[in-house]
Amino acid sequence: MARLKQYYKDSVVKSLTEQFGYSSVMQVPRIEKITLNMGVGEAVADKKVMEHAVGDMEKIAGQKAIVTKAKKSVASFKIRDDYPVGCKVTLRRERMYEFLDRLVTVAIPRIRDFRGISAKSFDGRGNYNMGVKEQIIFPEIEYDKIDAIRGMNITITTTAKTDEEAKALLAAFSFPFRG
Repeated sequence: MARLKQYYKDSVVKSLTEQFGYSSVMQVPRIEKITLNMGVGEAVADKKVMEHAVGDMEKIAGQKAIVTKAKKSVASFKIRDDYPVGCKVTLRRERMYEFLDRLVTVAIPRIRDFRGISAKSFDGRGNYNMGVKEQIIFPEIEYDKIDAIRGMNITITTTAKTDEEAKALLAAFSFPFRG
């Protein structure tokens, strides 16, 4: 069992139940999935760029990435229907907790000029979005072997009903929020 999953069962459930006064263990918010998304607009000119981006994404996530395709043509960007424009990975269960552990303990402290994560990135339904400007903060990526620095979006989907519950859940997993 993943370290953070055991930590969630042992201490996070108890602390959130006391804080919000839940009557059942099933009311306690939990993390459903983590989605990693990387837009690769340069792939229109060169197909090798997409292969490198997918390779980086697979190293970071630990599972196969899906190549996302354009839904409609945009002439000004020279994109046609079904052109590959990005890649994404959805993590659930054990891999999700292992990625969250690596994100909080290893990757986030390696961000340059880091002063904490914004607490305003909740969507109103208990989900959290954060952007990463460089994929090299993850230890799986070898700095010498990358072709370009790419950013990615990380979405953490929870079962929390409000943003306060979701923030308390992520804070219990020691997310470094600002202020």
